[in-house]
Amino acid sequence: MSELELVSHPLCPYVQRAAIALAEKGVAFVRTDIDLADKPAWFLAISPLGKVPLLRTRGTVLFESTVIVEYLEDTHAPALHPADALERARERSWMEFGSGLLGDIWNFYVAPDESAMQAQLAVLRRKFERLEATLAAGPYFAGERFGLVDAVFAPVLRYWDSFDRIADFGVLRDLTKTLAWRQALAGRPSVRSAVAEDYGDRLWRFLQARGSHLSKLMQ
Repeated sequence: MSELELVSHPLCPYVQRAAIALAEKGVAFVRTDIDLADKPAWFLAISPLGKVPLLRTRGTVLFESTVIVEYLEDTHAPALHPADALERARERSWMEFGSGLLGDIWNFYVAPDESAMQAQLAVLRRKFERLEATLAAGPYFAGERFGLVDAVFAPVLRYWDSFDRIADFGVLRDLTKTLAWRQALAGRPSVRSAVAEDYGDRLWRFLQARGSHLSKLMQ
């Protein structure tokens, strides 16, 4: 029995970060999915924020994905952060940028009308242009080394597997380094295994059910 239990939801991008880090470090763990629309009592009893992911280990519950991946970094090899303190802080800064992008993506797919959706697409485009200017030669954020910052952005870029099925929204258009990074991340075994095989279908149904402008385009 693994001493680590990751409490998750099948679509949560924050859970994916932790799952990717665990896979990269080769750490055995048990994954327990819950329904966030019908949260079980045992989950509410141990989750101060009522959110996933949670990591249960050694009688302790950790919450917030950044805390969880930093704990894994402190306790399990190989290191996924750079050794240099300044570079480590820089990558942590971009991890926060990635978290902000997830909020922008949410605002995009719940936008109620065309005007609101286009405004959010403009926000996303500006941020990805900033990211494009920061990326190294690849294949990953800092070059050849896969790091925790890559684990953060892999779920961000995975959304475009679904968005591209709906329309060409232009957010990633001509951003050659970002597109190459997306492809490299998609082929990484830890990234592929962070979601179930039916993730794409689940996400599609989830987006359709939002009642948003994007939902209408999907019809």
